[in-house]
Amino acid sequence: MFTYRLPLVIGLILGLTACGDVAQLPVSAGTGPDPTLPPPKKMLIPTVKTSKAVGWPVGGKPVAADGLQVKAFAADLVHPRWVYRLPNGDVLVAESAAPPKGDTGFSIKKWVSKIVMKNVGAGMPSPNRITLLRDADGDGTAETRSTLLQNLHSPFGMALVGEYLYVANADAVVRFPYQSGQTEITAAGEKVIDLPGLPLNHHWTKNIIASKDGTKLYATVGSNSNIGENGMDIEEGRAAIWEIDLQSKTHRIYASGLRNPNGMIWEPDTGTLWTVVNERDEIGSDLVPDYLTSVKDGGFYGWPYSYYGNVVDERVQPQKPELVAKAIKPDYALGPHTASLGLAWSEGEKLPAQYRQGVFIGQHGSWNRNPQSGYKVIYVPFQNGKPVGEPIDVLTGFLSEDGKALGRPVGVTFDAHGALLVADDVGKTVWHVAPPSAK
Repeated sequence: MFTYRLPLVIGLILGLTACGDVAQLPVSAGTGPDPTLPPPKKMLIPTVKTSKAVGWPVGGKPVAADGLQVKAFAADLVHPRWVYRLPNGDVLVAESAAPPKGDTGFSIKKWVSKIVMKNVGAGMPSPNRITLLRDADGDGTAETRSTLLQNLHSPFGMALVGEYLYVANADAVVRFPYQSGQTEITAAGEKVIDLPGLPLNHHWTKNIIASKDGTKLYATVGSNSNIGENGMDIEEGRAAIWEIDLQSKTHRIYASGLRNPNGMIWEPDTGTLWTVVNERDEIGSDLVPDYLTSVKDGGFYGWPYSYYGNVVDERVQPQKPELVAKAIKPDYALGPHTASLGLAWSEGEKLPAQYRQGVFIGQHGSWNRNPQSGYKVIYVPFQNGKPVGEPIDVLTGFLSEDGKALGRPVGVTFDAHGALLVADDVGKTVWHVAPPSAK
């Protein structure tokens, strides 16, 4: 069995301000194709460094990179987490938060976790809706807003296939009939397939992407724990990407050992599936880097037994050396504890040339690193179907000078005119990023 829960409880109680270790390496050391992986730290008290969520002051906004400007595409949303553009240019926003847990009994760990989540802006009831935003005149501000769907269950990923809009709730994929231009869907949803949910549903966000031919969906399902400490029986089907056949409504595990995959894209030149993954916590501020990786059919990526290929996590007992031996090393590290979630491939020619062949990644921000990491949107260039070079900061300034969270970027996509859109759940805004001369 896995026995490290007591240190986590102690760490959460004593770490509401900051305690544990301090990073010895810059975030850049844990970034790129060959990140530095120092020895893990065995700590009685794991590092807890949170940023109190305060939101943007009047007139406040993130800082865009040189050659870009940022403005609100839509403000006053309620915890906007994920964004998806429909073929007609309408933008859908999943306003969502964690669903209620099934383990209703009291424990110090759960009590402290609620305090921490509230502090970072994640302890609110879920709005459970998808809002439609329309920028008909292309000026970079949505002048039309409507509730497309409501009474969902912590929705996250969205995908339009044919005449159906598919939505990944926290416990199932459902679909709704959709006609281009609709601003409200009143028809009842149809369940396509159940996804792992209760009793814990620790990593609740479920994302989906359609295959190019529209016959399948790929769904991300995060683990139910940090390193399997609640037992592996409740990890069945989790820490994986599912391939869902839409005709038969059945699934298979496409790839496994992915602790918490979120954003997905099809790399346009090779047609390969890529994802960003949140790695494990509580072995130091410098471990373990989150990552961006291509996803191999049938591939195993280590969780919980190892990370970055065959680096064994000795906390996990019993081990499975036969799985560690075949664990795939990720393609590109994104820094330790950055909470990289959103992923979008560059589109069009509106953005400067340096941003036209690669991926944009929304980094929600850390709790297990001192000082904090993430809290920004980055760009990773690609060449010959693979990430190359150093990441570029695209949108920063989400942390105040005194370390409070003004915003936290999550989902990223592009509007119909080639501008980058960024969902900011703490900031209650979808940001529009484009050159100053562009709409």
